[in-house]
Amino acid sequence: MTSNRDVIINFLWISRGGKRVFSSRPLPSQEHEYTSEPKYPPIQNLSYRARKKREQQSWHDRIAKLSSVEEKLFEINMPKYYGYKVNLLTDEKFPYNVKPFVQYATRTCFQSGLPQHYDPLKEEATNLVEKLRSQLEDTIGFELANKCNQGKGADISPEEREEAVVRSFLVQLNRTITNALATQYGHLSEVETDFDPRHEAFWFLGGISPPKLVRKIKEGEEWQKEYASDPYDRNMQYVGKPYIAIRHKQLLDPLVAKDLATFDINNDNVDIPAFRYDPLALGYIAEFRHATTVPGFWPGDQHEFGLLSYQRRSHVINRHRQCAVNDLDETLETQGILSSFAWLLGQACYQGFSVFNDLTYPLTTQTVITDGKKWSFYAYQLNTTLVHSDQVDLNPRYNLCWGTKDLQLYESIDDSGKIHGLNDDVLRHLIMFYINAPKNRAVELKPYLCPREPRIADIEDEKRRAFMEQAYKHIASNRPRHLLVPEVYQWEKIYKIDHKTRPMDPKRRPFELGENMYNRRMDEHALKYIPRAVRPGGSKSLPKFEATYYPNIRRP
Repeated sequence: MTSNRDVIINFLWISRGGKRVFSSRPLPSQEHEYTSEPKYPPIQNLSYRARKKREQQSWHDRIAKLSSVEEKLFEINMPKYYGYKVNLLTDEKFPYNVKPFVQYATRTCFQSGLPQHYDPLKEEATNLVEKLRSQLEDTIGFELANKCNQGKGADISPEEREEAVVRSFLVQLNRTITNALATQYGHLSEVETDFDPRHEAFWFLGGISPPKLVRKIKEGEEWQKEYASDPYDRNMQYVGKPYIAIRHKQLLDPLVAKDLATFDINNDNVDIPAFRYDPLALGYIAEFRHATTVPGFWPGDQHEFGLLSYQRRSHVINRHRQCAVNDLDETLETQGILSSFAWLLGQACYQGFSVFNDLTYPLTTQTVITDGKKWSFYAYQLNTTLVHSDQVDLNPRYNLCWGTKDLQLYESIDDSGKIHGLNDDVLRHLIMFYINAPKNRAVELKPYLCPREPRIADIEDEKRRAFMEQAYKHIASNRPRHLLVPEVYQWEKIYKIDHKTRPMDPKRRPFELGENMYNRRMDEHALKYIPRAVRPGGSKSLPKFEATYYPNIRRP
């Protein structure tokens, strides 16, 4: 007969993976099992809000621990196979009274005039204007003479005609200023200049009141009644295309000389409008699109910090037909805020930060909006990227934007190219932006990136590198899927959902099977089959399908 001792030993031998362990000797993991004071696991709140918050925080922490820039941007797209339903913001459409919404969406405080940071540069810029006056007059007169008659016979819109003329003018103006000042200001000989770059940024905007349909659906469910009026996130996607963007390897100095920890929206008495209405109320129609964040270049470019960008203002031509006449200043201020925030957000994401992992140092840029004759100048400092629901009311930080009024460069230009009434203030502001030199900061620029694999190109595993590069570029291209998003047709809505008059039809559609196709993840797809003839181990070897290498935490 088997004794009780043998039974216990056999049980322990099986439970320990075949390793015989006697109960009289404690395991190494059990040596400190008993403590003088009892230790209990934390008691977690099991309510719906608390559980959802823990899930979201776990996702945010996962994004922070990913190795490379592209993997972080790809992970944001992981929950949505067909893309997010976004409100598309562009540099071409600015509805009436849009400034309060853009300030709230970007958490930006706007102040008139340029900051004191530029005061030491005014005298120097004034002297340079006098020195370069003849070159600047020649460039302006040559490019803008007979501007109104250029391209009149062509079959193009007034907006396209203006953009063609202004683009050519700004290219020559930038070349003139850069060549004239590069010998005296070394940073201008090290810049990278982009023409018609792609500026895109994606972020989650929290605190938005739920629409009537969402509230009605939640009220119909017993367990969701109390959450029917909870605010929710709107997905914001900015798409812009400036004339010119100038970049450098180093950062511009902060416009406000204080630490990020001292920015407090309550103590500083900052007035940021609480525009909690749905962006649909302003005319920003929602559409399905992958979340893309591109600051005009791809990860790995050494010139990754923006110095200056020239933005279009061709949308002003027909604005008087749609909006009030006296809202032009607010519209330009809105454009300066939105374009600057989006460009800096893209640069921040390339440093390893995200819309869930906040900045550890401020980013600064300069923006010019012009049509050749009218100019406005803006300076922007990005202090925070957290504007989603968990942080919209708790985050003490805020962003800052300074801007000038609409300034006129000249009164008129005759046919010979002679300029009348040239405004030195415009040239002085422009020269100050160019001579504002970037500097090397004594901060850790990429605290959330892996030192060995900050970009996909640095991944040693060839298969993983090729897989992630192809996946990321497909997302960034925003090409549609080979199969379109499943939809409910009108006849199905009438006969199958509302009135249920076709009970004998086979249930094959996603809504009939209880599936929500919009919740499909990026990794929920059929694997790619490996033909027998090309399998590395022979025709009958495994695996039969190619491996996937979606973002995974590999931080050393």
